[in-house]
Amino acid sequence: MRKALPVTTAALLLAGAVACSSNTSDSTASGKSDSPAKRPANASSAFSHIAAEVSSAKLSGTVTAANDPNHLLGRPNQYTSKVTFTDARIKAADVSGTEKGAVERGGAIEVFADSSAAQARAKYIQAVTKSMSALAEYDYVHGAVLVRVSHFLTPDQAAAYKSAANGIG
Repeated sequence: MRKALPVTTAALLLAGAVACSSNTSDSTASGKSDSPAKRPANASSAFSHIAAEVSSAKLSGTVTAANDPNHLLGRPNQYTSKVTFTDARIKAADVSGTEKGAVERGGAIEVFADSSAAQARAKYIQAVTKSMSALAEYDYVHGAVLVRVSHFLTPDQAAAYKSAANGIG
């Protein structure tokens, strides 16, 4: 019994120290806060902001848990909302045979609980598509928002999405 008390006390002190240290680094480690007031409420509101700057973007769908082809919506560390969009500058012939909502048709916006989850998703996508040019895409992370843009757009055209994403939040 005497040995259990010091071990329990040490465990409680260590747990307290870890809890205190993690609270101070959450918003200061990156210099940015992921407070709800600074992030869009959902992917639809993020798209509205982007569409105001990129007139060729048109909303094509809202992803739900029932229709999510990736089965990621609402799962731990995955997006909390997602929309897909088309871009009128992409030729129909380039995307024939792709499914409605495919990033190749224009893009997608995924919103996460925090910026680290959005960064992780972007890194994963880039790693998967790195060796498959047919699946390549432009990915822009701004806070908790990941804007995925079709590789059928030129770098200059895609840069308009990057610029618009910088204003989200």
